[in-house]
Amino acid sequence: MVTRTDSRTELLLAARSAHVRRDWPMSYEMFTRAGANAPLNADDLNAMAVAAWQLGRGTETVRAAERVFGHLARTDPPQAAMKAVELALAWFTRGDVNIAQGWMNRARRLLDGASECATHGYLAYLDALVAAITGDQSAELPQRVVQLRQLCERLDSPAVTALCRVAEALEAIVDARMADAYGLLDEAMLPVLADQVPLDWAGDIYCVVLNQCYRLADLPRMRAWTQSMERWCNDFAGSANYGGVCTIHRLQLSAAAGDYRRLEDRLFGTSRALEDVNSRVAGEGYYQLGEVRRRRGDADGAFVAFAQARALGIEPQPGEALLRCGQGDRDTAWTDLRVALASGDRVGRMVLLSAAVQVALARDDLDEAERHCGELELGAATFGTPGFRAWAAHARGAVLVRRARHTEALRQLQTALREYRSQQSRYETAEVYEWMALAHKSLGDEAAAAADTATAENIYAQLGVEPAQVCGTTAPGGLTRREVEILRRIAEGATNRQVAQQICISEKTVGRHLANIYAKLGVSSRTAAVTWAHQNGML
Repeated sequence: MVTRTDSRTELLLAARSAHVRRDWPMSYEMFTRAGANAPLNADDLNAMAVAAWQLGRGTETVRAAERVFGHLARTDPPQAAMKAVELALAWFTRGDVNIAQGWMNRARRLLDGASECATHGYLAYLDALVAAITGDQSAELPQRVVQLRQLCERLDSPAVTALCRVAEALEAIVDARMADAYGLLDEAMLPVLADQVPLDWAGDIYCVVLNQCYRLADLPRMRAWTQSMERWCNDFAGSANYGGVCTIHRLQLSAAAGDYRRLEDRLFGTSRALEDVNSRVAGEGYYQLGEVRRRRGDADGAFVAFAQARALGIEPQPGEALLRCGQGDRDTAWTDLRVALASGDRVGRMVLLSAAVQVALARDDLDEAERHCGELELGAATFGTPGFRAWAAHARGAVLVRRARHTEALRQLQTALREYRSQQSRYETAEVYEWMALAHKSLGDEAAAAADTATAENIYAQLGVEPAQVCGTTAPGGLTRREVEILRRIAEGATNRQVAQQICISEKTVGRHLANIYAKLGVSSRTAAVTWAHQNGML
């Protein structure tokens, strides 16, 4: 006969075994059942917290970890300090820096007077992280890095050394010492690959490295590290936390070169699963979802995704501004970008400057476009990353086309093409071909212009997106090129289903485009829209 005690013992053995195998669902279920009638000890409670974290149960994780901290604070203050530091990291990843700093202060109090140990190193890394995120990067961050470096030299800890290299790399990026920054990031990843860094801290290093590559628009390096970390990511394929983080970074890369029709559902599901455990990466996922929807012509869905990104602490610019600009609301788009530019750091400004040039050209403000283009070129020369160089050449080529300096424009646009190809950035490549078509047409080379246009349209079709609107140009009534195309086919008598089949989009998307057409033209029926098109020479 199996007693209650024997049954609980079996549950704990099964839970611990599953934890070692990283079978997080089984581990969490067995620990939960074992703890239903009697409290778990500190070690088992901590293991259950880890399983809950991996399953995306952030609130349960924090509650369990806080109970572990309470037990350790009474029995083992040094271990309680480490648990406080781990809780600080958990709150960081959940997006609440203030609560994280509260736990850091608890750790500091517990470490007061204690012998120097690895916990001091973890705490010093978090101090550097706070300075990088919220402080004066040119003053406070260097001081924190010096303190961490001195600790690292005294401690024999591969994990603390890796974290120190990350902090040093963040400082190097602020100073635009890119060769040093990349070398330090590469060095930081080596202990992670060698399994010398505790799980949560390894995940943080991975996130920081990939995030910096993405911010610097260095997709080749991001792609290389994603491939190198394939095995590490695969170990967490069943984890809503680290498995989800790996998935978001892969989807960010896929958005540069893949079929957008396959990205939307995966971005939404993965981002939603990460909301409670890693709000920053979840927010980045929602921002990417907004960009996918924007480029596919789903304005309403894009606004929803951008709002979700903002709620999680990720500013949805420049995507939201470009969306408004595409809808013809250029003044609001311009205001949004100016606000974002006022608070952006040097690296974060670069993608905003690229969009600011586009919006300024759409507003026919060539002087403003020129000013932002000049700053973009300066940043590209300073940081020297392939993405920044591509954005700068792209922007300069567009400005030169608008200034009717077409031969010079083509040279810049060819440079942008080379850089975008190295990035595998296909959507931007198509945009460049559209600008080249305008330049070639103005130079009288109709054949080259037609070839450029065909290449751009082919790329858009392969990606499953709407054609871009270079210069923000629109037809009468503020219609986009896609809306004009659909209106013409409707005027020829095609049904929604036939239009969808002819231009390779869903019937639902056709209906959404028609609703936008009706709203822009102030009509309420297909017949009225077709009549308007005849009256305005659209057909």
